[in-house]
Amino acid sequence: MTNLLAYAKRVLIGRPMRSDAMGHQLLPKRIALPIFASDALSSVAYAPDEVLLTLALAGTMAAMQSIWVGVVVALVLAVVVASYRQTVHAYPSGGGDYEVVTKNLGRSWGLLVASALLVDYILTVAVSISSGASYITTAVPALEGYEVPIAVGLVVILATLNLRGTREAGSAFAVPTYVYMFSIGLMVVVGFAKLATGHLGSAPTAAYDLVAAPGHADGLAGLAGAFLLMRAFSSGCAALTGVEAISNGVPMFRRPKSRNAATTLAMLGGIAAAMMISILFLARATGVKIVEDPATQLTLDGAPVPDKTPIDPAISQIASAVFGHGSILFILITVVTGFILVLAGNTAFNGFPTLASVLSRDSFLPHQMVRRGDRLSYSNGIVVLTLAAIALIVGFHAETTRLIQLYVVGVFISFTLSQLGMIKHWNRQLRTRQSGQERMAVLRSRAVNIVGFMMTGAVLVIVLATKLTHGAWITLLMIAVAFGLQISIHRHYETISNQLRVDDWHARRALPTRVRALVLVSSLSRAAMRAIAAARASSPTSIELVSVVADDEEENKILRQWRASGVPVPLTLLSAPYRDISSVILQYVRGRRRAMPTEMLVIYMPQFLVTHWWENFVHNQSALRLRAALLDVPGVVITIVPWQLGEDDVVEGRQRVNDPFLRVGSAAASPESASRPQAPAKSPGETTDEEVS
Repeated sequence: MTNLLAYAKRVLIGRPMRSDAMGHQLLPKRIALPIFASDALSSVAYAPDEVLLTLALAGTMAAMQSIWVGVVVALVLAVVVASYRQTVHAYPSGGGDYEVVTKNLGRSWGLLVASALLVDYILTVAVSISSGASYITTAVPALEGYEVPIAVGLVVILATLNLRGTREAGSAFAVPTYVYMFSIGLMVVVGFAKLATGHLGSAPTAAYDLVAAPGHADGLAGLAGAFLLMRAFSSGCAALTGVEAISNGVPMFRRPKSRNAATTLAMLGGIAAAMMISILFLARATGVKIVEDPATQLTLDGAPVPDKTPIDPAISQIASAVFGHGSILFILITVVTGFILVLAGNTAFNGFPTLASVLSRDSFLPHQMVRRGDRLSYSNGIVVLTLAAIALIVGFHAETTRLIQLYVVGVFISFTLSQLGMIKHWNRQLRTRQSGQERMAVLRSRAVNIVGFMMTGAVLVIVLATKLTHGAWITLLMIAVAFGLQISIHRHYETISNQLRVDDWHARRALPTRVRALVLVSSLSRAAMRAIAAARASSPTSIELVSVVADDEEENKILRQWRASGVPVPLTLLSAPYRDISSVILQYVRGRRRAMPTEMLVIYMPQFLVTHWWENFVHNQSALRLRAALLDVPGVVITIVPWQLGEDDVVEGRQRVNDPFLRVGSAAASPESASRPQAPAKSPGETTDEEVS
């Protein structure tokens, strides 16, 4: 079973890599862009949809204002990118927002940012994969209704690719990401060219009219309209997610790391902003309509449309208008957009494990998260992210519209606090001795972060005001749980560290005055005899055999074996009339500890190991339960003495130890073993499986 699992692991993940191969896993910009930018670029596929969906509640004229929402989102994106370009130069260690806020605002604020980012990474995978599953079902209508299993399968595939290593995953994702950028760019260029020449077609939903929802009959006028506009803006700000991942992944870049990370950030911001504005502009030009309930929100020639009227995503509708529905380029754009939405989760698969490793290094997450796996990726972090994302996908039935309400909150908490931390960082720099040119550079950097703080803070307030009752409260609850969990883990590690720390080396070097060895046996089998030999070889002050008997038959059996063995060790028999072996031994051991608290009590437990894993099922596991119970007794040392079936043949030279083709008991035994006299068979009374754990 173990060999089968190991083989499957090698096939799926690959062979282990040496630690000194880490340098070969560093990323050039051409690979880093698709890895880190896939989240922000894929947001173009669903952020415009959410803007149009929200504005559609106020009618046709309100939906026409989507382009201006996109412009404001692009402006915020430009400021955030400029701010993070400074962050990657000032804090290149990979801690990102967590490091910035912790060093400048304090540990508690840093943990808040870390909690928000961890939750946001989980939501990134859930939202992007669910959206990708929606595009897949659009391209293949026969799969409609199977969004959840499709999304779960895609998460598992993405996790497996990342477990194979960052460089390998990046190489696999680079081609489809560049194909996506080329396809959207081609659609935009052709769309603008046809618009200029008057040959641009109409979207499939262009013939429909929007019906304003109750309470929004006045469009965007009044307080309700302003609130709806802010809600559309907050949904569009999903395009900013993924920017912070580069600041967490600076160590993964090739040298010069900070400069390459900053260049990648600039490319990300420029491409994402241009794509979003272009798509919203073409959506307006082609008459794209995105609604949640077609039967109540759409009419055709004054009559309501059927309830099952298909509403494709904005990019699919634009591609239909530009290239024609069903054309090769239409199918290419639809398929590659669904694929990039799946790959968008790869940003989180790089950001989450890296951030988790930093938190683990600071003892705020389990220390297993800081260790790299066979392929030099943070495999434990990848597994945790996978399970959390699958839980959200299943819980929300892979519905992007419901999941996106939870989105953006966490990332803008980190954006805002990071900007504030950087302002404090620059203020500290200004208090040091600097030349005039250096001081001007610091002042310019601080000004960028001040503008960034005001803009991201305003967006955070808008997001909370517009999305709190639509599901954002769940995100805040998840952040609070993550925050409390990290505090609890840190306190646990501090407690353990305090208790393990040696304050008086002289006292800890002193040897115990007495050492008592107890060998627990149910019969004097080969495994028991080895445990007795191990105990005697350690030269304890005193030694005794301890056996629990339930009736006279068991007592006579062990006494007969003990006398026949001639072992010069006293035998202590404990009566268990109710057959509760563990309780009897625990009571005896505790009594020994109370009688002689200054002596060291060492308990030897024989354990024989079967050849195949499935053979464990036919043996009881009493030794496992007894061992777990003894671990709770203070001042007791437990020594497990293993003995594998057929081991004596190996130890005594009847089989070559390193010969993989010869096995104990096989017909292909060596001539030497065939010529040796065989040991007499054990009597039925000497065979035991009570010592199996």
